[in-house]
Amino acid sequence: MTPRTRLLAFALCASAAISSAALSSAQTSSSNRFEVSGATIASTQAAIRSGQTTCRAVVEAYLARIRAYDQTPIGGLRLNSIITLNPHALDQADACDRNFAATHALPPLGGIAVLIKDNYDTQGLQTTGGSLAMKDFVPSTDSTMVARLRAAGAIVLAKTNMAEWAFSPYLTASSINGITRNPYDLTRVPAGSSGGTAAAVAANLGESGLGTDTGNSIRGPASHNDLVGIRPTIGLTSRAGIIPLFANNDVGGPMARSVADAAALLTVLAGFDPADPVTSLDANRPPVDYTQSLNPHSLRGARIGVFRQYIDTPTTDPEVKAVTERALHALQQEGAVLVDPFTIPGYPSLLKNLWCGDFQADLNAYLAQHPNAPYHDLASIVASGLYLPYIQDEIRAAIAPPKPDDRRSPCLDVYHDPPKIAFRNALLAAMAKDHLDAIVYPTWSNPPRKVNDMKTPAGDNSQVLSPQTGFPAITVPMGFTHGTLPAGLTFLGPTFSEPTLIGYAYDFEQTVKQRKDPLQFPPLK
Repeated sequence: MTPRTRLLAFALCASAAISSAALSSAQTSSSNRFEVSGATIASTQAAIRSGQTTCRAVVEAYLARIRAYDQTPIGGLRLNSIITLNPHALDQADACDRNFAATHALPPLGGIAVLIKDNYDTQGLQTTGGSLAMKDFVPSTDSTMVARLRAAGAIVLAKTNMAEWAFSPYLTASSINGITRNPYDLTRVPAGSSGGTAAAVAANLGESGLGTDTGNSIRGPASHNDLVGIRPTIGLTSRAGIIPLFANNDVGGPMARSVADAAALLTVLAGFDPADPVTSLDANRPPVDYTQSLNPHSLRGARIGVFRQYIDTPTTDPEVKAVTERALHALQQEGAVLVDPFTIPGYPSLLKNLWCGDFQADLNAYLAQHPNAPYHDLASIVASGLYLPYIQDEIRAAIAPPKPDDRRSPCLDVYHDPPKIAFRNALLAAMAKDHLDAIVYPTWSNPPRKVNDMKTPAGDNSQVLSPQTGFPAITVPMGFTHGTLPAGLTFLGPTFSEPTLIGYAYDFEQTVKQRKDPLQFPPLK
């Protein structure tokens, strides 16, 4: 067995990364009548306030589900979504209960168990970016977004698996923890990068969670796992303390089982952070409570463009297309005015030179801020050989001398990069011409692939319109294809249009009611 083969074998058997002692500490109470499967932030907090349950019982229930479902084979296959449990989660839940007993009040996310993608710095918890090279690295501080969750009363339950260094939009596999599978069909992928958070939230292993999105990685996994995922405006949420892929395109955001829960998380997460200069765009905006946008009649009179370029393609799956057409009909029934088709003049030529990034420079800058990390630069990590074969080309290319057409440096953010500015202006002009409030399209044009399939059409529609403009985009469950495979509809709008998009997404969600729990992960008896 070669060293690389041993590494792969280690990764695929990495369930030992989850402490059996920590799992065994979760004891469900027979008196706990509150069912966490399908629970929302509102229902969980109402149950705590009424005395039906406690913060501790909620955390115990999720830990019990992790023990029962994450590493236990179902049909010979494991979900494998969790990398590290928080050994202090129950202590934090007890503190939540003591605070509630003393004040008879809950903070905005009090008693809510959240799951964090393993590229967010989390004080006291291993943070790896999905890389075995970062094993045992424990940051001394929280990332800004994690700190804001904790300040709002959320309980960090666990860190979730991810595509190694966030490279792949297609699968979630890491050298630290192996392959995560889709809870709706364990033979399929949960999409890439933030797939661990998506699979775990979908399987009710936590109430909601955080992902990051460079080109796809909140919206794709959310779509593949029947969730709501928000890629915020670049500048609305802080990237400080997040392991970067391409820093100028990266953004963090919520993944949840409902629009209401995603809005509640975004309310806490958003805001200026001096540690991330791009958030200065948001510095003078008053705080927004995104839950105030949850109007079930938001779509009435909305003018929405249908981006047919992501629907009418030769490789679009017929069932995804059919579900999309039903979703468009539902929008019209709710009173939306569809501009169909919506087009962007000069679209093909505008796509040239949009993507740029310097993973080596961005990661090295992150590592320089963490002197206790096992490695201090990407070249050393590559030399270690501690990565899975599927990212070999990307990670080696990142340290190779740039080619003449390589847009590695300078690579500016979306608000200063000339090709991105041209693309954003063209999109805004096209929207203005048709007096549009938003654009819709299927988040992916094809269903989740089989785990080892990298050849059939992928269908990823998330790499361009939102990440290359900085615009926000929200994916919402719109139905199922091929029996059990989820599909999502994306709403996209201009910078800082999250309140409008959340309203549209909520109205659509309440109209079609397509979110369902995966059948192989039922409530525990």
